[in-house]
Amino acid sequence: MRRILLTLLAAVTVLMLGGCASDRRDDSLTTTLNAYASTVRWGDFNTALQFVDPKVREEHPLSPLDMSRYQQYKVSGYDEGKGPMPHGQYEVTQVVQINLVNVNTQAERTVTDRQTWHYDTQAKRWWLVSGLPDINRQ
Repeated sequence: MRRILLTLLAAVTVLMLGGCASDRRDDSLTTTLNAYASTVRWGDFNTALQFVDPKVREEHPLSPLDMSRYQQYKVSGYDEGKGPMPHGQYEVTQVVQINLVNVNTQAERTVTDRQTWHYDTQAKRWWLVSGLPDINRQ
């Protein structure tokens, strides 16, 4: 009887600890997505780049010309739609509609940004692995 109680207690403890880790990861995702959305809404693409996975930044560096293209636009809207959709334990995707106004022509257009976020268990943080929104396509 005692062995059964100890086994049951151990199982409950493991489940509770797993739930706590999952809650922290979910809270971290919410905080990260909100911070990223706020950064993009303000048109601060230099800071938004810091949300991109360092490996992705290294493999696909943005040139000064690429970054200057982002300065050509003001963000007039950022709509997360249905919000993040989980794809396994450590990855979520999100489709965002971003409204951009060209500062030179005052023409507005909408860009669909398909974001993929991955949780880094070592760093205990979420990284954007899909890169910054491609403002050159519609």
